[in-house]
Amino acid sequence: MFKRLREDILCVFDRDPAARNTIEVITTYPGLHALLLHRLSHGLWHWRLKWLARFIATLGRWLTGIEIHPGAKIGRRFFIDHGMGVVIGETAEIGDDCTIYHGVTLGGTSWNKGKRHPTLMNNVVVGAGAKVLGPITLGEGARVGSNAVVVKEVPPGATVVGIPGRVVVKKQDDGHERRQAFAQKIGFDAYGMTQDMPDPVANAINRLLDHVHAMDTQMGNMCKAMKQLGMQLPDSKLPDLGPCDLSDKKLDQSRVGEDEK
Repeated sequence: MFKRLREDILCVFDRDPAARNTIEVITTYPGLHALLLHRLSHGLWHWRLKWLARFIATLGRWLTGIEIHPGAKIGRRFFIDHGMGVVIGETAEIGDDCTIYHGVTLGGTSWNKGKRHPTLMNNVVVGAGAKVLGPITLGEGARVGSNAVVVKEVPPGATVVGIPGRVVVKKQDDGHERRQAFAQKIGFDAYGMTQDMPDPVANAINRLLDHVHAMDTQMGNMCKAMKQLGMQLPDSKLPDLGPCDLSDKKLDQSRVGEDEK
């Protein structure tokens, strides 16, 4: 029990830079309070003390503004940030290391008994105000944008936005790691801004990196073939491109120099 509590506290520090110390987290984070009360009510629910379980869940709702049905299954290191207005239904299932923000609803679309709420696999993040409805599954590592309404399955690693929710970023393709390694080789750092953005500029940069990588590979093959034919070619290292080399100040200076010419 204490190990789970420690994990729940530590995950707050990992995902909220505003958290300063353990006492502050324990005493002022309603998401943690709601989770601890749910752990208790969930145990009572399985011991068939259902009225008492519902009463504790209702008490948690009064105290935190977060409504979690005692029947919901929640994994380890679950973090609710801010929390006000969160609703998690009876048959919802949440994996490990998931994060949801205020105003999120994991709700049902049917009055029938049985599975009617979503399943979140590990490492899922659901943005503020999003609604995930029905017995659907959000794959591992999925992301749901703020205020999205999701009523269909979401594949692992995908990002969903809009009403109704649509996938705008699929799981990184096979060339992602190769592009990142090549970008680091030539000193280009675009991935801090474009890794998960459905942006035409990001797509263009990825295509350019693929093209430059192909050219670099072809040039290497040509140089190797020329050396095998006996030609002496000097070895040269590509210069690194640091942020200062592309700063606005240097670009402005270069434009001034060109204007003077």
